[in-house]
Amino acid sequence: MEQDAGMKYGIAFANTNPFASGAGAIEIAKAAEGAGFESLWTVEHIVYPEGYESTYPYAPDGKMPGSGDSPIPDPLIWLAYAAAHTTTLKLATGISLLPERHPVTYAKEVATLDSMSGGRLMLGIGIGWLREEFEALDVPWERRTHRTEEYADVMRELWQADGDSYEGVFINFENLSSNPKPTNGSVPIHIGGHSEAAAKRAGRMGDGFFPGKGNMAELMDIARQTAADNGRDPEALDMTGVHPGIFGDDPAAAVDEAASWGIHRLIVPAFMFAGAPGEAADKMAGFAAKVMPA
Repeated sequence: MEQDAGMKYGIAFANTNPFASGAGAIEIAKAAEGAGFESLWTVEHIVYPEGYESTYPYAPDGKMPGSGDSPIPDPLIWLAYAAAHTTTLKLATGISLLPERHPVTYAKEVATLDSMSGGRLMLGIGIGWLREEFEALDVPWERRTHRTEEYADVMRELWQADGDSYEGVFINFENLSSNPKPTNGSVPIHIGGHSEAAAKRAGRMGDGFFPGKGNMAELMDIARQTAADNGRDPEALDMTGVHPGIFGDDPAAAVDEAASWGIHRLIVPAFMFAGAPGEAADKMAGFAAKVMPA
């Protein structure tokens, strides 16, 4: 089935639960591409600090789903596996904890996957919420916002040219080249986060914005206004969001409302399509028949 021309659809939490394995990655990737979904979005935690006290912002009880023994495969490795079994499906991190990674190393890894997949990667990044994870990795929790923004700038610099030099607060180097380059010259960077600060960050330096919750219309207005205030084209921001109404009795109305907020891509959770091996394709086809022609 062809994707609706007015709205794109992505699947979040793609690398979790039954789809965390190699077979699961193949199943969800091939089923998503076959049903007309545009993209898969992975989640990330490098480690799970048992007994953490930080508040997970996307659940009422402040705890993230699952437990320490729940597999969360590395996003880029999992997406590479999915890429090898698809041809058009976009591959996205939603989100990658950029301040926990060294940007010179990560620039190489991201560009490699993008190049080998034919330019299908979208890099969603966030500042992180789990302080205990930062501590375990010996990464400073303080100033992680500034670290995130500088790291994104470093990566874009390395993707753009060879013999590059950079002088920043956290990263400094001279005359470096990193190859392969991304297929299209750069990898789109989507800013994750549900706060006003995240919306402004997206408008100021992002290629896209992906709030996981909150007032979608208001947050996207803030992002677009910030882009305009910084001399950027607000209409160029690629907006990803959620609307619970797509699971209701009138998904067409929900899609129309989401479009009126400025959303270009609606996200649905992967657990909707979980089941016995082989069931994902049928479940996705059913969703596509009901929602995606809306």
